Amino acid sequence: MTASALAAPRLVLGSTSRYRAELLHRLALDFEQCAPGTDESALPGELPAARALRLAIAKADAAANGLRDALVIGSDQVAELDGLTLDKPGTNERARAQLSVSSGREVHFHTALCLLDTRDGRRQTHVDHTRVRFRVLSAGEIERYIEREQPLDCAGSFKCEGLGISLFEAIDNHDPSALIGLPLIALARLLREAGIELP
Repeated sequence: MTASALAAPRLVLGSTSRYRAELLHRLALDFEQCAPGTDESALPGELPAARALRLAIAKADAAANGLRDALVIGSDQVAELDGLTLDKPGTNERARAQLSVSSGREVHFHTALCLLDTRDGRRQTHVDHTRVRFRVLSAGEIERYIEREQPLDCAGSFKCEGLGISLFEAIDNHDPSALIGLPLIALARLLREAGIELP
């Protein structure tokens, strides 16, 4: 066995998201971040969960370019309300519209994960599904929330790890970290299967 085969692989997060980086820090592993530069547009007729998985794989592939000794993490999240995709709002007006339409209703979040091992080209994937039930929100509550937390870079226009938790009646999922953007329970399992010792 060669020395390079014995060396621990680099861990690369194919994302510049501070939310995903904060989550990955919970696993107490050293890692690098790389911007994948992936086009996140939906394909015609693409279902939300399929879009999330396709983009997670694409981000891992893009971030892995030129790396031969790395485990590369790609992740993507798509929010869905009755078949309508709720992308990152980008503006206060769009955030207001998203939260207004979500008021009193259930939104589904599909959070996909891909772990690409560049040593052998193996891809491991997982898709986590979360249901969020919003309470009925007044216009004033929506305005105050947007003003205080500015969730313009978050699918669904909220941050559940912050003040956004006050908007909900319930969250139904298997992994609370998935709703923030990176399913750590599944990721820890995939990393162990790839030879990384956790904890």
